[in-house]
Parts: sequence; C-alpha cells; structure tokens
Amino acid sequence: QVKLVESGGGLVQTGGSLRLSCADSGRTFSIYAIGWFRQAPGKEREFVATVSWTGGNTAYADSVKGRFTISRDNAKNTVYLQMNSLKPEDTAVYYCAAGPVVTGDAPSYAYWGQGTQVTVSS
Repeated sequence: QVKLVESGGGLVQTGGSLRLSCADSGRTFSIYAIGWFRQAPGKEREFVATVSWTGGNTAYADSVKGRFTISRDNAKNTVYLQMNSLKPEDTAVYYCAAGPVVTGDAPSYAYWGQGTQVTVSS
C-alpha cells in the first residue's frame, strides 16, 4: 500500500526557493510515477510536474518550466520538488500523487497525499 506524506511547504518571499518532499513508507514506492499537483483557492487542481519510476523521464507544466525541478531518490522512498524563483501565483496547496505512468492527468494517479501549503508573498 502507498501512503504519501508531503513536507517542506511554508511562507517565502517572491524570488525565494523551497524544496518540497514526498515520502512513502511502503515497499512499492519505487515502481510508481510520482506527480506534483497544486490547487489555489477558488481554482481547480492543476498539474505541476511528474517523474517516472526510474527518474529518467520528467515533465513540467509550462508555468513552472525552468524554475521547478522534480527528482527522486528511491533508496529513500522520496520525491523532491525544488522550486526556485517563486512567484505569488505559485501560492497553493501542493499535493504529490502516485500512479502507473508519467502523465499530467490527475485521474490517472491512484494515491494522493494530504498536501502542503506554499505561500509566496509579494
């Protein structure tokens, strides 16, 4: 069974950086693609980034390309989202999710964490 826990959120000023972590205590974490999604107040959940189970295949939303980097360490059952040059519009609850394929389609992910709040002040 997969149980995902996000951490690393917080309050940061515009232009700052944060690193989010998505950890799983299960033994099957390494076989799943992991995606990051976010949801701002009053908006729909949107895709941010995803990484294949090997770490060799990644994809990003256009809005974060060049600023965010997704990576994974399967030995630690952890996926990271390094977020640089943060903007106020990046403010949202960030969720990680596990699924069988690398995709930006949220319904394709079967397991979801509870989310971590990221707030970027202007």
